[in-house]
Amino acid sequence: HLKNSEFVGNTEAVFLGVSVNFQLKMSYPGYPNYPSQPTPTVRPANPFDARQDAEILRKAMKGFGTDEKALTNVLTNRSNAQRQQIALQFKTLYGKDLVSDIKSEVSGNFEDVLVALMTPLPEFLAKELHHAVSGLGTNEETIVEILCTSTNYDVKCITSAYQNLYGTSLESDLAGDTSGYFRRLLISLCQGNRSESYTVDQNGAVQDAQALLRAGELRLGTDESTFNAILCSRSYTQLGQIFAEYYRLTGNDFEQAIRNEFSGNVESGLLAIVKSVRNKSEFFAKQLQNSMSGAGTKDRALIRIIVSRCEVDLGDIKAAFQGKYGRTLEEAIASETSGDYKKALLSLIA
Repeated sequence: HLKNSEFVGNTEAVFLGVSVNFQLKMSYPGYPNYPSQPTPTVRPANPFDARQDAEILRKAMKGFGTDEKALTNVLTNRSNAQRQQIALQFKTLYGKDLVSDIKSEVSGNFEDVLVALMTPLPEFLAKELHHAVSGLGTNEETIVEILCTSTNYDVKCITSAYQNLYGTSLESDLAGDTSGYFRRLLISLCQGNRSESYTVDQNGAVQDAQALLRAGELRLGTDESTFNAILCSRSYTQLGQIFAEYYRLTGNDFEQAIRNEFSGNVESGLLAIVKSVRNKSEFFAKQLQNSMSGAGTKDRALIRIIVSRCEVDLGDIKAAFQGKYGRTLEEAIASETSGDYKKALLSLIA
């Protein structure tokens, strides 16, 4: 497995600061059942000429009408870091902001995809979290999806971007918008302080499994704090072992134990941690299925997952999706979307 220090590297990462590193760290390989070399669907273009791309985009938007095909072709086939370089070239050459120009030329879900692609990933996920906590009601599913699947590095990048964008901390916004044990779970995850050890402590796993058993099945009521402490602080590798020990001790699946002991948002949050430890690709496959099932498409969720995972592990998520639902992700997206929006998403997952 790669060590943290090996995730740093090319000049692009240094030149653009956080965006490349963040992209790579999202595939932190400390998960059991997670491929040590995840498969992205979008890779950096090589060769790459930011100036030429800026010129193509300008031509696509200049004058009457818009060449949507050119916009899609360039933006869905470059890495996020490369898109930031294109935006810089665009502003240098034309004295105009590329994102503002895109917004004035296209609309609807197609606009949302292109703007998402142009946003550095930590900032994009910070905006998604802000949208989830601001306004009427709270979108707990979005909060759970982002925080419960993020590595420490991801969390620190996202919380920093959030502070810069909104002048307030993500933690305080979450605390103000949630309550009870769900609030405590989110605040714990916001610390980005999970152990990232790859070694399994066998005795520790047995002790934790016993502690979880005493906190849940063996008592009247539930000691929620024990579940919170273990699920938010142990490494992903260690959690995999704890779940195995729990099954050995009880004959019960740990997910079932959570369903028996918890309900509502805190249940969803704890289950998301367990599911992403067990099989992160399957977790995201299910999120994609949820975004496309039932009445109407949850486009925001669909865009968020495709854009945030395409440079990380979307290839693995596609395989998990087909295995689980008996149709390809391409088929699902093609049947739920249309027009330039559909073309952009299909290009990102190809």
